[in-house]
Amino acid sequence: MRDIASCLGEYAIKVSDSACSAPANLACRPLSLIPSIQNTVTCLYKTKLSTQKQLLITVTWCKNLTGQGLSINVGDDPSSSALKVNTNSRFFRKMKGNRTFESCNSKIEALWDLSNAKYDSGPEPTNGFYVVVVVDSKVGLFLGDMSEDVVAKKLKSGIPIAQFSLVCRREHFTGNTLYSTKAQFCDTGMAHDILISCSGENEGLKYPVLSVCIDKKKVIRVKRLQWNFRGNETIFVDGLLVDMMWDVHDWFFNPASGYAVFMFRTRSGLESRLWLEEKLVQKEQEKVEFSLLIYACKNP
Repeated sequence: MRDIASCLGEYAIKVSDSACSAPANLACRPLSLIPSIQNTVTCLYKTKLSTQKQLLITVTWCKNLTGQGLSINVGDDPSSSALKVNTNSRFFRKMKGNRTFESCNSKIEALWDLSNAKYDSGPEPTNGFYVVVVVDSKVGLFLGDMSEDVVAKKLKSGIPIAQFSLVCRREHFTGNTLYSTKAQFCDTGMAHDILISCSGENEGLKYPVLSVCIDKKKVIRVKRLQWNFRGNETIFVDGLLVDMMWDVHDWFFNPASGYAVFMFRTRSGLESRLWLEEKLVQKEQEKVEFSLLIYACKNP
């Protein structure tokens, strides 16, 4: 008997397929649109200590007219940052340091070094940095290409490394209706290029079309977007079912302050119809999912 995931996969768009027509590749990036600016990236990590205690660690990278920096929060409330670092301010510029604080009945130590960090167009560094979070004398999270040296020093002192995984990533964009980013849908998968665009194509701006491309392959095309302003489709990436949902209602009906939301969320083949059975099967197992949320503000 075939499993449900493989059956559903027949009706999902497979990104891994090698066949991709040239016109679809060219249509992924409209020449008339300049990519929007990414100004905030928020990553939510789940950490499991050797004591079986689980914590959520939120790391936010931001960039605006007043500065650039990061904040780290431990716990369920991401709005209450325990650490804020502004790396681009004449009044406070601490590119490297460490700080200790209490959160969720745990002792937290955050260490960071952004003095040699390299950036692309967004607020999140690409290399030349490290961010390490120690929870109750255990390495709960480490980010950056320079973090291995810090972790190695911690290991020499006998500090163990906890298990952690990225469960949610939120990105905020402003500018035109063209959004480019990367996403890794599972720990063992590769990073995929994602491009979302909204343009008139051959029908003119009166009837905008939403296009979603992954690795230069067009996987979703929604015509007459002003009528189909909310919806969802399923794609198949790295052996996973990924639901892609969009809501661009405010682009058309609340343009002064509205923004669009695009979400990619992984799920198992059992979730849609057999969610009760799945809960029973996974009662004693941990389910790790990943979601990518894109908040898109369109300039008038």
